[in-house]
Amino acid sequence: MKRIQLASMFAAALALGIVLSWNTHTAAQSSGFDAGQVGEIETIVRDYLLTNPEILREVMSALEEKETAERAAKTASAIKKYNDEILSSPANMVLGNPDGDVTLVEFFDYNCGYCKRAMPDLTALLETDKNLRVVLKEFPILTEGSVESAKASIAAANQDRYLEFHTGLLGIRGTNDSASAMQVAEVLGLDLEQFESDMDAPETLKILSETKTLATNIGIEGTPAYIIGTTLVPGAIGLEGLRQVIAETRATN
Repeated sequence: MKRIQLASMFAAALALGIVLSWNTHTAAQSSGFDAGQVGEIETIVRDYLLTNPEILREVMSALEEKETAERAAKTASAIKKYNDEILSSPANMVLGNPDGDVTLVEFFDYNCGYCKRAMPDLTALLETDKNLRVVLKEFPILTEGSVESAKASIAAANQDRYLEFHTGLLGIRGTNDSASAMQVAEVLGLDLEQFESDMDAPETLKILSETKTLATNIGIEGTPAYIIGTTLVPGAIGLEGLRQVIAETRATN
């Protein structure tokens, strides 16, 4: 009976000790057990784990779930804190219904293969969900060509051709850079002199800098990344996945 009581008293310390890689001797001593009890506990712990090794998997699974929940809560808090910068920045590229009841924000890179493959998903959402507001944020993190492409996209927006330029650039199979951006600009018939000037304008560089800072504050490290409501969706999850998150957000509004 004494052995069982000791094991029960030490259960919480045992689980924490396993997860944090403490040795049971140290954990037991810090819990106020005497030397004899420490030795007995170590034997109980060893025998129990050898007999029930699956407990380690259960503990690690519980830890992962706890950490995932904590990360989600931290991200949701950051999204609320920076809500104005996310949703209402004057530099936002807004598509769809400007007064929609749900806003989907995408951080993307023009050289991100997943972003290119996800473009049809966004197009389908815009075509089928007439109450959806979409905000696109250039987040060039992969190559210098990504930076040039993002600057070009902002320059195209100054001539009210953002969506066409955005779609055209993401439709290119190869690597995007200033050359491919210029090709798309020529096809669209943009004023090339103004286009090139706007690419390197201080206002353009400021937009990219602000987006980079915002992404860091929220915890976005890759592309594509979506914010829907207070939910951060890291990575491409497909059309149906996006629809599901949108529906869940709409239901809580």
